[in-house]
Amino acid sequence: MKIRTLNLLSLITFVGTANASVISHIDINGNQRMDDESVRILAGVKNGDNVGSEKINNIAKELQSSGYFETVDVKLNGNVLKINVVESPIINMVTVEGNDEIDTEDLKKEIKTKERASYDKSVIGADVQRLLTLYQRKGFFGTKINPKKIELDNNRVNVVYEIKEGHPTYISDIDFENNKKFRSSTLRGELLSREHAWWRFMTQFDVYDEDRIQYDQQLLHQFYMRNGFLDFRITDVKGAFTQDREYYSVKYTLDEGKQYKIGNITIDNPFPDVPDKELYRALTISKKDVYNIDEIDATMNALRGVVADHGYAFINVDPVPDKHDDTQIVDINFKIKKTNRIYINNINLLNNVRTFDNVIEHHLPMREGDPFSLQTIETGRQNLMHTRYFKDVQMIPTRLADANMMNLDVKVEEQPTGELSGGIGYSTINGWMIDAGITENNFMGRGQIVQLRGSIAEYQRQALFSFTEPFLFNRELSGGFDVSYTQYKYSSLGGYGYDRDSFMVAGRLGWRLTDHWTQTMRLSASFDQNYDLNLGGWQKANLYTLGTNLRYYNLHSNFQQNTHTGIVGNIGAAYTGFGGTNTFMRYSADIVGMVKFFDDRWQLRSSWDFGYLQSLDGDNYIPRVYRYFLGGESLRGFDVAGVGSRNWAYRNYSLGGLWKANGSTQLNFPIFIPDEYQVKGFVFADYGILGKPPKREYTYSGYAVENGTVVYHQDKENLIDQGWRTSVGFGIYWNTPMGPMNFSWGWPMKLNEYDDERRFLLSFETQF
Repeated sequence: MKIRTLNLLSLITFVGTANASVISHIDINGNQRMDDESVRILAGVKNGDNVGSEKINNIAKELQSSGYFETVDVKLNGNVLKINVVESPIINMVTVEGNDEIDTEDLKKEIKTKERASYDKSVIGADVQRLLTLYQRKGFFGTKINPKKIELDNNRVNVVYEIKEGHPTYISDIDFENNKKFRSSTLRGELLSREHAWWRFMTQFDVYDEDRIQYDQQLLHQFYMRNGFLDFRITDVKGAFTQDREYYSVKYTLDEGKQYKIGNITIDNPFPDVPDKELYRALTISKKDVYNIDEIDATMNALRGVVADHGYAFINVDPVPDKHDDTQIVDINFKIKKTNRIYINNINLLNNVRTFDNVIEHHLPMREGDPFSLQTIETGRQNLMHTRYFKDVQMIPTRLADANMMNLDVKVEEQPTGELSGGIGYSTINGWMIDAGITENNFMGRGQIVQLRGSIAEYQRQALFSFTEPFLFNRELSGGFDVSYTQYKYSSLGGYGYDRDSFMVAGRLGWRLTDHWTQTMRLSASFDQNYDLNLGGWQKANLYTLGTNLRYYNLHSNFQQNTHTGIVGNIGAAYTGFGGTNTFMRYSADIVGMVKFFDDRWQLRSSWDFGYLQSLDGDNYIPRVYRYFLGGESLRGFDVAGVGSRNWAYRNYSLGGLWKANGSTQLNFPIFIPDEYQVKGFVFADYGILGKPPKREYTYSGYAVENGTVVYHQDKENLIDQGWRTSVGFGIYWNTPMGPMNFSWGWPMKLNEYDDERRFLLSFETQF
């Protein structure tokens, strides 16, 4: 047996080497751009090699796969290896023609064929497949792409991808089978894909995309898991194209299973220094709640955060469900795995080429030597992202070997922080508006904000220069100054009846009191020229003001739905005097409360605004241009300055008030238009009261024009009013791709006979 095996091996060796020769010379022909040595290196052969038929085939394959040659012929003539090649043309230019639906630059990103490279059919074929895939993902399944080779002199070619775009394949129907708990319309609303309709021209969600159909199945599963159906399955997905591939229909066959509720909730806590009450207080689920996978994940994150705040990093929380099919109850035990307490060793700032290290450090709530806390690290990441200095921020912790220490790499990707903006707007209150400005939010990499802005509107013009240092003296103290010039042409706007030119210089300081409270101090000087139609003529006024403002801000936002829950409020007081033209105090307070509900698609918003002026002059008089007015956007259904006391001779113009209190309650809700269009409806109730003017305004001495005749009056009583006004209405808000548009209709419910009404308000703004 051994002898037979040995003879067989000898035979195989003889056959493999019978036609082999030791190469004494390599003869290369046909190469023009590439030298002989480079060809030999690509072939992987040299003099002295033992070459047989298998080696010759490998040489030919290596040269052909290099992409430099159109044809390769390798032959063995005695001890001479002959290699004949025809070099591939050099690509002079790569272009795309016939594309309308996809931008040329987006198509070129998928093309691997490059200029000055060798012409390679395999690379071009792969390019065609990638381009077709790109079109198919946009729903254009009938697209055809023909790569053309245009020959030039000197063995050069141009490559042109000729594209004939087909029509998009729309989704005609999305159907469901065996869905007993939820309507098909409800399930369709949970998907990313949409049935085709003419008004979906601004989106692509009604165009067939295989990847999106796969993602829709995940969304369905998540929806049922959020509603307690732990055993939900999609048993079948059937899709069909029409014969012309213009439409696609899909049907999901479902097995919903039973709905489960949460039973007993327990936590296995291995950390003696982490109080159980803190863990149970962090639970986002309760007994008898419908099982919700999102709330389970939220509870796991909350438990990790509580434990991490005590210095234990990288813990695992495993939810262990105990499902009882007979009662449709799920008991959940959250098992926390024990780790050692971890501390921060080094904080390394990476990739900040422009932004100074100390600017980044100011926004980080942690320092070296602090206990490692995932919540604190996430807060730091959000702080840096909110600066808008960076496109991306990554917090990468790395544990040191054999130590309870962690290095933290703060890796940032900087982005342009300068903004050159312009806007065009219109409202039925302020008329047309043109706005332009330049802002640098990270001036010289120091985090400073510099702004230069100007606007021209029908009733107002403004120019502004502003500078802000967010960390004055390298402390948590912001400082800055503003210089502005404003023209108010209000003599023909609503019930104001005055014009005003104001040049103002102001300085300010601000600091954070707590996580939610901040305070600002402001000192300003305003040099005004005022024209009051009631008084006639221009009057100078110099105002020197020192004020302070306390701000409370605590919002939880869903940016996709533009809904919020929380409270924002301000309390302010300002003294105007210091030897100026007028001396008075201004007190102000406002609060806005919001709550989002029904999957964050609805929002209830309520607000109150209060202001009070107290004259400190002997005659207790404050000019009308500095008083309060109500109407327009502050009290919908009424014209600008459309309520309050009136001058007997000039009924069109409000005298204003020394105090005001107004509020609004508004419900924002989705309407039948899909969410991707960002159109929402709202209903509102506005209410307000405007105080009386100074007593000097109670009577009017002067003249009025009656039937074309000037009639002089002495101490004629003005129409002094101090009463509540209310209105109700509805509207539509549309966040268009060009900017937001707001339509509202209001009806006064309580008004006086001389109040000015305005039923319809329109405003829009666009940026470019």
